[in-house]
Amino acid sequence: MAHAAPASPSPDLLPATARAELERLRRRWSQLPLARAEEAAPAVRALVEDLAARTAPGTPVPDLGSAVLPDQLAVVAWDACAAGRADDLPEALATLRRTLP
Repeated sequence: MAHAAPASPSPDLLPATARAELERLRRRWSQLPLARAEEAAPAVRALVEDLAARTAPGTPVPDLGSAVLPDQLAVVAWDACAAGRADDLPEALATLRRTLP
């Protein structure tokens, strides 16, 4: 009986600088008290929506709450990189990180 070969992992299309900023954002986000995270959520959500619009214009991004925003950001960042529409991603992520309380 033949077994299927394991799927190869997806290539990492994120530039190293963007990957580092996403990790820094994720760490900072996890340290924020809930009230502070909810206060900062609109800025994160705005970047999520901007990046999503680059690959799927007009498709709404579901609001899953502040707890998953870093994950949504990582997904849409990867999608934008895969589509070749994220030249400014490292700078946008760094700017966002600096605005977090």
